Amino acid sequence: MKEAGRLGSSIPERDLTNRTDCRSHPVITIDPDSALDFDDAFSLRKTNRGDWDLRIHIADVSHYVKPGSALDREARTRGNSTYLADRVIPMLPESLSNDLCSLLPGVNRLTKCVEILLSPEGRVLRTRFSPAVIRSRRRYTYQQAMAIISGKARNRLDRMIQDADQLARKLRARRLRSGSLEFSSPETFLRLDRQGRITSIEQVTNDRSHQLIEEFMLLANETVATRLTQLQRPTLHRVHEHPDPRRLQEFRNTLRLHRIPCGDLNDRKELQRLMERLDKSSAGPALRIGFLRTLPRARYTTHPLGHYGLAKEYYGHFTSPIRRYADLLVHRALFDSITTRPKELKKVATHLSSTERASSEAERDSKRSRLCAYLKSEARRDNPRIWTGLVTEVSHFGIFVDIEELGMSGLIPRRLLNKRTYGLNPARQQALNRRSNRLIKLGSHLRLTVARVDSTRHRIDFALAHGASLRRSGK
Repeated sequence: MKEAGRLGSSIPERDLTNRTDCRSHPVITIDPDSALDFDDAFSLRKTNRGDWDLRIHIADVSHYVKPGSALDREARTRGNSTYLADRVIPMLPESLSNDLCSLLPGVNRLTKCVEILLSPEGRVLRTRFSPAVIRSRRRYTYQQAMAIISGKARNRLDRMIQDADQLARKLRARRLRSGSLEFSSPETFLRLDRQGRITSIEQVTNDRSHQLIEEFMLLANETVATRLTQLQRPTLHRVHEHPDPRRLQEFRNTLRLHRIPCGDLNDRKELQRLMERLDKSSAGPALRIGFLRTLPRARYTTHPLGHYGLAKEYYGHFTSPIRRYADLLVHRALFDSITTRPKELKKVATHLSSTERASSEAERDSKRSRLCAYLKSEARRDNPRIWTGLVTEVSHFGIFVDIEELGMSGLIPRRLLNKRTYGLNPARQQALNRRSNRLIKLGSHLRLTVARVDSTRHRIDFALAHGASLRRSGK
């Protein structure tokens, strides 16, 4: 905290030397409405030849956090910021994460710039990397950007956002053609009151405003990882390995039960064709979850092993140095030629993969804890709310369901299913209602009520509501 305090709250003129001055460029940020730390921004213009000059600016954390400093040691220990339901545990002091490093509008900010020249079709023609200084013109929320994308442009910034949307769609199409997989799972955002109680549960829509930023960040990450590999500099790579063969075979067996044809799932094009078939199947959403279970977690390594999900040979994390220590190391390797000894770097990769998992679990538990309190309160009402659940698995324990409205999963335990009425068949992933002869299977939508909330274990048991089954169209 003392080190952060000595950095001040403004940028002196001496820090602007030897930097590309982009303060006259129409640089903007697009983030969630709840965001406090803005670590990425961009500008876009069309060249005289009709190509696109895309400049992606990332907060220059490495200018302030020097190797071996107290800030650096603490950032490495934390590994990343953790976003709980009611607070953020930042990797860096808030004077840096929310102020001096954050790309706030209307003030000078230091960045690392990735300049990419793209053809009208979205093909990379040339790249350049440089330290820069910007002054963001405006901070947009995703909702504001989406309104501009779907509306009429009224000024220069509106036109730039619409152009960026068109370019991002071409980048996305090229990525999918190369074999990248799409797994957009529904997300929810919890709005809390001052006592930490849920006031509303909002669906996070992965619309074109989100995809615009996603495509630009993916492109920057890949571009930087490719350059570092060419330079043969030791650095951290973000890798995602191939599916586990045993789990993949189990997934194929599940597909056969649902009479969904599939070829060699090691063939990426065949896998994409399968995903298209799942879009047309009532069991599709549940089967997609089943496929995700065959995949290992992405992690950090010192070797470029590739990213299976994104179909990229080289990939790293570069675009979020305010909240990820891995990105800070990549900045140093690219711009300052500061590399960590391979043996030490390997330890850091393992440590950061571990802190990421810990944060992910903490974030999930924090959210689930709030939902448990919310559902316990809902269950006490005279007229309990009816939820819609998607069946994702039938086991000896009961029926597992995903409740999209809540952004969580739960269980209809066997003890809450009348044994005379329901027969569970885990081998065929089905439950038969013997009275009505109706099958509950993967992809079925059920009407549910909360039966029991275990706040200690964060477990929610659901029960079938009257007239439990829903047609898919009645979701």
